[in-house]
Parts: sequence; structure tokens; C-alpha cells
Amino acid sequence: QVQPVESGGGLVQAGGSLRLSCALSRPFLTTYSMGWFRQAPGKEREFVTAIRGSDGTTLYGDSVKGRFTISRDNAKNTVFLQMNSLKPEDTAVYYCAASRYWSLSGSKWIADYWGQGTQVTVSS
Repeated sequence: QVQPVESGGGLVQAGGSLRLSCALSRPFLTTYSMGWFRQAPGKEREFVTAIRGSDGTTLYGDSVKGRFTISRDNAKNTVFLQMNSLKPEDTAVYYCAASRYWSLSGSKWIADYWGQGTQVTVSS
């Protein structure tokens, strides 16, 4: 069973930073592409970012470009989401996701396995 497990959510003031972590239950992180989605109350789930397992190619949603950075530590089987210059509209449940493939629908990455989510709240 492939299971992403998130950690690192919390409350932060606008303009601040937060780092999320996601560990994968399976070894060989380079086999999987990993990414993050988010869902705010009353809104559809939104693609945030993804990183391809084979070569580290990254993809970002328009709303987070220049502020968020995805990275990975293969030795720790973990990916990170560094979130800077946070805004109240970044408030959402953030979900880590994984896939054996790098499949895109337009400019959005498609995931197959999902974590339970971690709450990020940005106060104004």
C-alpha cells in the first residue's frame, strides 16, 4: 500500500512561512512522482505543485508560483513544501499525493495516492 503521510501544518500570520513534509510509505522515492493539492472550505481541490521522481522536474500552480517550493530528500523518502509570503487565501487543507507516473491534465499533475491532509491557516 502506497501511503503519503503529511506533517507540518499549523497557524501562521500573513507574510510568514511554513514548511510541510510528506513521507512515503514505500522506499525508492525516485520511482514515484509526488505533489501537493489543497482544498479550502466550499472550494474545489486545487493543484499546488508536483515533482517528478525520475529527474526532479517541478510543476507549480499559478497561484503559488514564486512563493512555494517543492523539494525532496530521497535518502529520507520525504518531500517538502516550503511556503513563503503566505496569504490568507492560502488557508486550506493541504494533501500530499503520489503517483507512479508523471501524467498531466493540461498544466496539472494527476495523482493516484493521497494522504489524510494537514490544515494550514493563514491569519490576516
